[in-house]
Amino acid sequence: MSDESKAIEEVAKTTGKAIDASRELGGFLTKYVGGSLEQAMGIVEDKLKYLRWERQIRLTERANALLAERGLAQPSRKVPLQVAIPLIQAASLEEDDWLQDQWAALLVNAADAASHVEVRRAFISILEDMTPLDALLLKKIYSSTGVPDMEAEIWTTHLPDYITEQKPDQEDFRPPNHVEISLGNLARLGLITTAMAWGGFAIFSCVHRTVLGREFLRAIGHGHGDA
Repeated sequence: MSDESKAIEEVAKTTGKAIDASRELGGFLTKYVGGSLEQAMGIVEDKLKYLRWERQIRLTERANALLAERGLAQPSRKVPLQVAIPLIQAASLEEDDWLQDQWAALLVNAADAASHVEVRRAFISILEDMTPLDALLLKKIYSSTGVPDMEAEIWTTHLPDYITEQKPDQEDFRPPNHVEISLGNLARLGLITTAMAWGGFAIFSCVHRTVLGREFLRAIGHGHGDA
């Protein structure tokens, strides 16, 4: 099956799921607002179309702005359909502006031959599974200029404010609970690794960078050489 055929099949599957979801939501609304199922579905579909359109417009504007910052009037390489379609679909559903900017950067890096970034399909599912806090913590973990290699110990005790490569001089090294939850997700995605304590549970006060995390961060970087 060609890339185009796969892309058409994927769009058809997504469209079918969207129709089913709209019908279910329409049925739910009829219980609360009255009227027919067709009326309720019309309300839902109109709203969803507007919201999706609004996010698509913002994505387009941000991507064009990033291209312009690189001196490009248009993409300098084609993005494979199996990457472009799921990427744009996911990006146009992102409601958080800052996180959508990461999607725009991912798209632009895929379309910029000078970025020297290989945008894998896996990067799309990784970014879909991240919250704004996850992405912020990841950038901070990889922002240190002290020890660039993957062996550096990154202490997360003071996140989300800052990281340190020196063991904090205090009794409790654990970061706040909401930070630990985000770090757990980053570890699940393979973007960081953690130490293990007796009993097999992860210790999130000290983490290490990974090759996957480094390359993913390059893929969502906003300029050449971003890490």
